[in-house]
Amino acid sequence: MYYSQNLKKNKNIQHCFFSRRNGTSTGIYKSLNCGLGSNDNKINIKKNLDIVSKQFKIDSKQLIFMNQTHSNKVVMVKNDNLTKIQSDAMITVNDNIALCVLTADCVPILLFEENKKIIGCIHAGWKGAVEGIIKNTINAIKEIGGNIEKIFASVGPCIDQKNYEVKDDFYLRFLEKSKKNESFFLRNSKNGLNFDLRGYVNKNLKDLGIIKIDNISVDSFTMKNEYFSHRRAKKLGENDYGRCVSVIKKIVK
Repeated sequence: MYYSQNLKKNKNIQHCFFSRRNGTSTGIYKSLNCGLGSNDNKINIKKNLDIVSKQFKIDSKQLIFMNQTHSNKVVMVKNDNLTKIQSDAMITVNDNIALCVLTADCVPILLFEENKKIIGCIHAGWKGAVEGIIKNTINAIKEIGGNIEKIFASVGPCIDQKNYEVKDDFYLRFLEKSKKNESFFLRNSKNGLNFDLRGYVNKNLKDLGIIKIDNISVDSFTMKNEYFSHRRAKKLGENDYGRCVSVIKKIVK
């Protein structure tokens, strides 16, 4: 488990970037696989979600997940829309639920706006990131009264640039958005390209005016005993992979 130093200082929230350790799943899903969309045994996943919820002293039904599709869609979670959420980011002012994001190389971002006590989470894969998922989420927080200067953002474990090789069409898609995006790509020894997803996400946050940013600088690809990785599973010829969960919740006082 990993914690943001910035978020940990705030007494109004609980959060955690969970690793793959200390769960019940076996094989390629060992052990804290929380991905209901994986082919893992559903009973084991339910037990894993119970483990997560106990860390927050809530029922697993209070863990709110999205159907993540690499979109740029944000949902404001209220008491009447707690299930079947189709988005890649959520925000809420509710204090009886925990927002969850699943990752296996993509970037989990946890957010807290301290004036209005708004919490949020973002699933930032490359598609969502280049299409504005981060900007849309920050705008959604502002629309319900949030102050940009009061937002804390924690960027969680994700794939490192040295392990994120991409093709030219990927590179060109980013350059179509801005020529400045070239700075997030490096030529490797095979004359291929490696993309800095973490760097790109951080630049997006800074450009939006977020100044309270910290990073859990852990490489999901390399740390095979700590994190699930889609790219590593593909390289090893595995037919599926688990998902790690990152969670944020307001504290009821």
